[in-house]
Amino acid sequence: MPDSKLLRCGVIGTGYLGTLHASKYANLALADNPECELVAVYDVDTARAREVATKYHCELAGSVQELLARVDAVSIAVPTVAHADVAVAAASAGVHMLVEKPLAHERAAGERIAAAARAADVIVQVGHLERFNPVFEDLRRVVGKARFIECHRLSPYAGRGGDTDVVFDVMVHDLDLLSYLVGRAVVDVEAVGVPVLSERVDIANARLRFEGGCIANVTASRVSLKRERKLRIFQEDAYVSVDFDARTATIAEKKAPADGATASDNPMEAIAVRNSAFDDADPLGAQIAAFVASVLHGAPVRVGLEEGLQALALAELIVGAMEVHSGKGGS
Repeated sequence: MPDSKLLRCGVIGTGYLGTLHASKYANLALADNPECELVAVYDVDTARAREVATKYHCELAGSVQELLARVDAVSIAVPTVAHADVAVAAASAGVHMLVEKPLAHERAAGERIAAAARAADVIVQVGHLERFNPVFEDLRRVVGKARFIECHRLSPYAGRGGDTDVVFDVMVHDLDLLSYLVGRAVVDVEAVGVPVLSERVDIANARLRFEGGCIANVTASRVSLKRERKLRIFQEDAYVSVDFDARTATIAEKKAPADGATASDNPMEAIAVRNSAFDDADPLGAQIAAFVASVLHGAPVRVGLEEGLQALALAELIVGAMEVHSGKGGS
């Protein structure tokens, strides 16, 4: 835990996501009883970083090392291929870090981060944002032994994330959720991916079979005509449908028949349907507040190194299956 009263925070990378991180730290600093302050930001694009520093009333650092020397905790929102180098530098400086998803562009780089963080005994939280979506909190209380899960995560082309393919850029959100909800190893993968507007795969579909028999069908696209973030779960006693964007959920659960009745008398009376909606939600703000609480108070890390590495491992399995399907993986 840092010696100063306020946790000194910084942001490395002031693109779209990094700017959002800076705004959330700045908001936390304005709370009635603030526990953190936004000290500085840094980006190789100095003009962009200066704009963010001015807007959120913090300093502009001249380098990664200069920023790390001035903070206790940092958000890392640089391009994914640079995550490992920046995170290892943060660990060497003894700085706790919130690393935007995915943890790294490959598992080997993720392991570099993990080794450095463990050696330095610093906290690492991985930015799998959907874990902080209140609709996810609602569904995870219901999910037991899922038998089939269907995920759709579609976006129009935004021009971001071009340093990785859609599996690491977009699908990785759902891979993290699947790992958490199913809690079993993947035993078989079939996948296909297609580049459309970039040199990397822009749309992909994977079918995963887990130990215990659960099947997941996962589709991700960054070149769709509409935006969609939906997940459906089928299990023996319930059906769950979640819209992460709208933050709504429909949960249909089997209930015991009334006294003297059987389910066949009126099948619909054997089903309890509950609809939930969460209007006032700020998942990123909740994510950063949880990170601050972990550093200051030792609160459990909601999405840590192991979860980040597990999502990377699944992503690599899917990319490997796509290469086999396309003929690039050999016979």
